[in-house]
Amino acid sequence: MDGVLFDSMPKHAEAWYQIMGEHYGFACDRTFFYLCEGATGQQVIDDFFVEQRGRHAEPWEIEMIYKEKSQAFVQMGQAEPMPGAADVLRKVGEKGLIRVLVTGSGQPSLLSKLNFVYPNVFDPSRMVSAKDCPIGHGKPMPDPYLMGLRKAGNLDPSEAIVVENAPLGVQAGHAAGIFTVAVNTGPLDPKVLRKAGADIVLSSMSELATRFDEILTLHAAHTHK
Repeated sequence: MDGVLFDSMPKHAEAWYQIMGEHYGFACDRTFFYLCEGATGQQVIDDFFVEQRGRHAEPWEIEMIYKEKSQAFVQMGQAEPMPGAADVLRKVGEKGLIRVLVTGSGQPSLLSKLNFVYPNVFDPSRMVSAKDCPIGHGKPMPDPYLMGLRKAGNLDPSEAIVVENAPLGVQAGHAAGIFTVAVNTGPLDPKVLRKAGADIVLSSMSELATRFDEILTLHAAHTHK
C-alpha cells in the first residue's frame, strides 16, 4: 500500500523521524525508515528498543509511540495516490486476477482511504495488515504473503505476483516463493531491491502499467522453469 498505491512514504519517514529521533532520542535518519518500510509499526518500535536500549518495548510503550507516530502522519496531510497505480489495478481487474492487499501498515487513515481512492477494488476479506502480524511474523518474514495466498483462496505461490517497493517486502515475497516485482518509488538504490530478491526492478508504477503484459509473460516463464 504505502509506496505502491499511495505516495505516502516521505510523510511516513518524516513522522517516524520526528517521533523516534527528535522526540524519543533514538539514533536514526529519515532514509532508515525506507529500509525498514513494510515492517509493522510495532516491529519497528520494538527493534529500536532492542538495538538501542537493550530490551524489548513494553506493550504500552508500543501502543503509545505508534499512536503518536500516527498522529504526526495525519497532521502532514493527505497522501496522494501513486501515479500509475490506478492503471495497474485496472489491468489486474481486466485480466480477472484476484487483488489482495498485504501491508505492514496499521494506519487507519490510509486503510479507510483505500475504498475512497480505489472504489470497489479491494475486498476487506482479502486484506492482510499490521493487526494480522504479531511481532516477529511481519515482513521480511513470508507470513503476510502466505496469509494473502490463503485469503485469495489457498493459492499456490506460483499462482501469484507480489508488487513491492520496500526491501523488507521484497524479502517477504521472495521468501514466500512468489514472483516479486519491485517498483522503486523511493530514494533507495535499485541494487538494494535486487539484493533483497526481486525478480525484476522497475522505476515506477507507471512503468509497471506500461509493461504489464510483459510482466505476466515473465511470470509465466519463471513459473515453468
